[in-house]
Amino acid sequence: MKTSRHLVCGTAFFSLALFGAWILPARAQSTQDDVKQGTPVEEKPDPLKRQPSDKERFKQQRALRQELKGVYKKWLDEDVRWIITDQEMQAFKSLSNDEERDQFIEQFWLRRNPNPDSPDNEYRDEHYRRIAYANEHFAAGKPGWKTDRGHIYIAYGKPDSIDSHPSGGNYERPMDEGGGNTSTYPFETWHYRYLQGIGDNIDIEFVDTCMCGDYHMTIDRSEKDALKYVPGAGATMYEQMGMADKKDRFSGGGLEQLGTGPMSTMNQSKQFDRLNQYAKLMAAPEIKFKDLEAYMVSSKILTGPPFLFDVRTDYVKVTNDTILVPITLQIRNKDITFQNKDGVATGTVNILGRISNLNHRIIQPFEDTVQVQVPSELLGKTQNNASVYWKSIPLRPGLYKVDIVIKDVNNPDHIGRWQRSINVPKYDDDRLAASSLILADQMERVPSKDIGAGNFVIGNTRIRPRVSSGGTQPVTFHRNQNLNFWMQVYNLGIDEKSKQNGAKIEYEVTNTATKQVLLNTEESTVKTNPNADQVTLERSMPLASLEPGNYKITIKVDDGISKQQIAESAPFVVD
Repeated sequence: MKTSRHLVCGTAFFSLALFGAWILPARAQSTQDDVKQGTPVEEKPDPLKRQPSDKERFKQQRALRQELKGVYKKWLDEDVRWIITDQEMQAFKSLSNDEERDQFIEQFWLRRNPNPDSPDNEYRDEHYRRIAYANEHFAAGKPGWKTDRGHIYIAYGKPDSIDSHPSGGNYERPMDEGGGNTSTYPFETWHYRYLQGIGDNIDIEFVDTCMCGDYHMTIDRSEKDALKYVPGAGATMYEQMGMADKKDRFSGGGLEQLGTGPMSTMNQSKQFDRLNQYAKLMAAPEIKFKDLEAYMVSSKILTGPPFLFDVRTDYVKVTNDTILVPITLQIRNKDITFQNKDGVATGTVNILGRISNLNHRIIQPFEDTVQVQVPSELLGKTQNNASVYWKSIPLRPGLYKVDIVIKDVNNPDHIGRWQRSINVPKYDDDRLAASSLILADQMERVPSKDIGAGNFVIGNTRIRPRVSSGGTQPVTFHRNQNLNFWMQVYNLGIDEKSKQNGAKIEYEVTNTATKQVLLNTEESTVKTNPNADQVTLERSMPLASLEPGNYKITIKVDDGISKQQIAESAPFVVD
C-alpha cells in the first residue's frame, strides 16, 4: 500500500562532496610516487570535474545505505516509515556521521511539533502510542505497524466505528453489493464519520483472505466473498432469479466483481468516486496558491517587509464530537498595496490556511482571495479601516496546529505568516460549560434560509467578531457604537420533577482602572428558556455613556440544579 509524501529540501550529495575532497590528496601523493619510480601512469578523469554515471551514483547510494545500521536504520525503516518523505529519507541516508543523524532526527520531530513552545512533543508521543497500539492489536506473523490496518491507524487514528467479522461465515449481501447470501473470509470495515479534506462517511475495508490474521486493505468489496469462484454457490439475487450468470462477474472489468444486480449501474458510476476517495486518503490535498505553500511547509525566509495581520479563534459546540471553530482574520488597509484604475483603488490578498492534527496530517485546508475596493479619493481616509475574513471549520476535540499565509498580490514580496496550536475543548455532558465569549461590532438575526450558513453566521445569528491587535491587546470600540456580545451555555441541569432548568445569569461591566462596577444585572433561565439544557446569550449595550478607558465584561452562570458555577470575561477599550 502506498503512502503519500510531502516534499522537503534535502542535502543528498553533501557528504559525497566531502568524501571526494578527502581522498584527493591521497590520490595525488600516490601518483607522485608512481612517477618517481618510473611506473607508467594511466590518466583518469577527475571525478570532481564530471557528473557520475547512473551506475556510479547507484553504487554510491548503496554504499551509503550499507553504512546506515543500528538504531538509525531502525528509526528510518520502522519508527518513521509511514511519515517520512522521500526527500527526507534520501537526505538522512546521505548524512556522514552520527552527530548529523542525531541533529536530523531532532529537527524531524521539531518540524512536526504542533506546539513548538511546549517542552513536550505531542506529535511524537502520539505517533509512538499509535505504533504501540498497532503492534499490540494488528500483528499477523509480522509487527502490527507493517500491516495495512496498522498503517491506516497510524495515519488517521482510531476510526469512529468498526464493523468486524473476525470469523467470516454467513453474510447477507446488501443490495448495493448484489443481494443474496454467501460466505465470507474474515473482514472489517472501518468507518470515519468525517475526515476533513476527504469527505463524510469514509469506509475502509480490510479482508483476511489467507485466514491468518493479516487483513489487507481493498477497494473491491467482492474480495471478501469466499464463494466467489465456487460454481453455483453464493449467488446474488439476480443470479438466483436467473436474470444474471455468475460468470458475468468476471467479464465486465472494473474495480469490483460484485455481479449484476438492482444497483449495479449505480456501482459502476461510483467507481471513479471510489478511486477519487482512495486517492484523497493516500495523498495530500491540492493547494491553489502554490507560491504560498513554500512558506507554510518550510522555514523559507521572507524577502520583503512582513505583511502583518491578526487572527482570532473561537469555539462553539455543535455536538459532543463536533466543535465549530470560527477563524477570523483582520487585515488593516494601510498594510495592503492598492492599485488605482478608473477612479477605484483595489487591494487584493490571497489567503492560504490549513489545520493539521498531531500526526501532521492535513485535516482542513482553506484558500480564498479577498478584495478591498474604495474610491481613489477616499483611500487616504480609509487607511485606518480594517478588512475581516472569516472561516468556520468543524473539528473534533483535541490539539491541532493552524498555519496561515497571506500574500499582497500587488506586492508579491509582501508575505505574512501566522502559526499557532489550538486546543479544541471537549464539552462533557455532566459539566457546566460555555462557548467562547465573542465581542462583536455587528450582530443581527439572519433569514431562515441563511441559518447556519454564510460568513459570520453561527446558528441563526450573524455576528462579526472584533479582533485584537497582536492577539494580546483588548478589542477597541468607539463611543458611538454598541458593544455586542454572544455566548452559549451548555449542560444546564434539569430538575427531574419540573423538567426545568434553574440557572441565574449575571452580567457585569467593570472599569479595570478604577475597579468600579458600572453595570450589574441578572436574569433567570427559567423565565427565558426554562426547558433547555443549552441557552444562547445575545445582548447589545450602547457605549455612549461610558468614558474613554479600559473595561471588562464578565458573564457568570450559577446553575441551581447541578450546583456548578462558571464565569467568562473579555476586556475591551472605549475610545
